[in-house]
Amino acid sequence: MTPSQSPSPGPAPTVTGFFDEATNTVTFVVKDPASTACAIVDSVLDFDYSSGRTDTASADRVIAYVRDQGLSCDWILETHVHADHLSAAPYIQQRIGGKIGIGEHITTVQNTFGKVFNEGTEFQRDGSQFDRLFKDGDSFTVGGLKGHVLHTPGHTPACLTYVIGDAAFVGDTLFMPDYGTARCDFPGGSAKALYQSIERILALPDETRIFVCHDYKAPGRDTFAWETTVAEEKAANVHIAHRSEGEFVQMREARDKTLSMPKLIIPSLQVNMRAGQMPPPDEDGRTFLKVPVNGL
Repeated sequence: MTPSQSPSPGPAPTVTGFFDEATNTVTFVVKDPASTACAIVDSVLDFDYSSGRTDTASADRVIAYVRDQGLSCDWILETHVHADHLSAAPYIQQRIGGKIGIGEHITTVQNTFGKVFNEGTEFQRDGSQFDRLFKDGDSFTVGGLKGHVLHTPGHTPACLTYVIGDAAFVGDTLFMPDYGTARCDFPGGSAKALYQSIERILALPDETRIFVCHDYKAPGRDTFAWETTVAEEKAANVHIAHRSEGEFVQMREARDKTLSMPKLIIPSLQVNMRAGQMPPPDEDGRTFLKVPVNGL
């Protein structure tokens, strides 16, 4: 499949979402309806910044579901290097298996933030911490389901959309129609690239289900939500519908100037660019995260 082509909708996977209210993140278990195979998309490792302590309650809920349903984990997929939560990918992999995948442009993110956090030469910037680096147009399987990869940068240079059957997992690129789109002001972000990436997603068949990575309950909505469709996004997304590329870029860049940094950006980037692993411990076995003063 060439980058300009859109995958045709395939069978409908069974998708179960696990919402983490502390970070407003949704982790998805994507099951092949014809087998026990599944993939896990955008897992969460709980982290209390004030104490520096991690917890696995969110990941354990997902693991318990996979085990209770008798599923086998083929993939642990990351849509991008998250700046608002830590990934539980290695913890999940140790317990139920699965290969950890992310986009090939992770190397750009590693180069950028390796400098920000002064990681030195021991930090590998080649993506080797992950089991699979996906290119635009790549395919993979979850049991009998075929997945396709779309490179959808803008929020970050490495963002991917995973299209598995009739379901698209868009990460932070799109939110629910009443909430809009992702910010683009992190290093390597681009509002123009985001608009073009969204156009690629919205070129999928109208009936394609879209699963978003975060929800913050738009004004007037009482419940969290994370599933919509291409048709609904095209018709009603408050940032995209009826806006030209230039109008979107102007709106997005102005809006981003009003936003504060995510509260977990400093630990999240250091961990997630390592495929969810903590930085190497010191000679006494202690693990530390760095705070770059005036670095972000």
